[in-house]
Amino acid sequence: MNKQYFIETYGCQMNVAESSALEKKLHDAGWRAASSGEEADVVLLNTCSVRKTAENRIWGRLGHFKRLKQENRFLLGVMGCMTERLGEDIRKEAHAVDFLVGTFGKVDFTEALINGKLNRGDAFFGHEEYEFAREHCDSGEFQAMLPIMHGCDNFCSYCIVPYVRGHEISRKPDEIIFELKKIEKAGVKEVTLIGQNVNSYRFTLEGGSLLDFSGLLRRILTETKIPWIRFISSNPQDLSDDLIDVISKNERICSHIHLPIQHGSTDVLKAMNRKYTREDYLLLVDKMRKNIPDLSLTTDLLIGFPGEREEDYLLTADLIKKVGFEDAYTYQYNAIEGTAAFSYENQVPEAEKKRRLADLIEIQRAISSKIKGEYIGKEVTALVEKISRKADDEVLGRTENNQMVVFAGDAGLIGNMCRVKIKGLSGNTFLGEKICLGD
Repeated sequence: MNKQYFIETYGCQMNVAESSALEKKLHDAGWRAASSGEEADVVLLNTCSVRKTAENRIWGRLGHFKRLKQENRFLLGVMGCMTERLGEDIRKEAHAVDFLVGTFGKVDFTEALINGKLNRGDAFFGHEEYEFAREHCDSGEFQAMLPIMHGCDNFCSYCIVPYVRGHEISRKPDEIIFELKKIEKAGVKEVTLIGQNVNSYRFTLEGGSLLDFSGLLRRILTETKIPWIRFISSNPQDLSDDLIDVISKNERICSHIHLPIQHGSTDVLKAMNRKYTREDYLLLVDKMRKNIPDLSLTTDLLIGFPGEREEDYLLTADLIKKVGFEDAYTYQYNAIEGTAAFSYENQVPEAEKKRRLADLIEIQRAISSKIKGEYIGKEVTALVEKISRKADDEVLGRTENNQMVVFAGDAGLIGNMCRVKIKGLSGNTFLGEKICLGD
């Protein structure tokens, strides 16, 4: 058939996994990935609406592809959360867009594309219930992202996710185990279990008993032998004592946990509709550190939320010092239409947001640098991901604690575990020396 596609993916790990599932189906149907939009028969942007900056970037890309379409014949589509939020308004603003795919229309769209029934003017908004793809990993890959649940029921006041992704729905555990066994057989070394609130996974089994995230992890550990298991993203309110126990007793579960707090002030957390306090979070971290060996914590921080006072900001700065995050993904609040906070008064001035954010980034940078310095001289295991961009005779690997390390090696190491001694640091990347192949 020699049909070619080109996909650009923005946003969260769920979008990455959904794009991978689509690519897997297209490959199986004889399609090939194009190296650029100019070579493709179909161009697809898989979009994100969580932050205004992501949407602005996508509008810019649509302008780019509009210019390309003047010389190249391809169908241009927009898929995902931005489509779910804006609907047909996208085509009114960007006339070059030929078709739309909402969050719940991906299965119908994929079938239409494979069967040659995709037309200009099509819109796929699908069913009310999310449908999980059966496979998310193509042959030859050694890492995989595997969705286990979808949607969000928390309705944080700043967040669009519940409106574009819908209510929480958990995938059938037997389907999860089936896919894990299949990718294990294919040689995958690392799986990341994903969901908007991954540790709120709940599935009612026959007979009425409930399988929660801890129970699912126990099944995965018992029924598969994949070396490394990660999960993201976790909501602090759902990280139970039982989950801490499972992590602490199983070395195959990586000890890096991304645990978004969003803010260090209880007053701001309440306004955000986050269902825990500053004190709750600090107690949880203390419990995790006491029970999980070599725990590595990262977080998300949202600065400049409506009503944020200077003392609220200072509580956030104080919290990151107390916790000692290895890294923090910091961003400033931008109102998104459709969220509860969009109409909140008492907005923080833009200049003040930028000042606080820059100050917080500097504080976190110093914390991260100190923690990274403590790794020097240690031996770690790293999964080699690719050849280094800076040198053909070096490879880049990721450690259990989600740190990047570069060391001498060739393409034959890609996909293998290596024991590495940390010798130094260049920017945010460790410099290492390979000791031997790992387990």
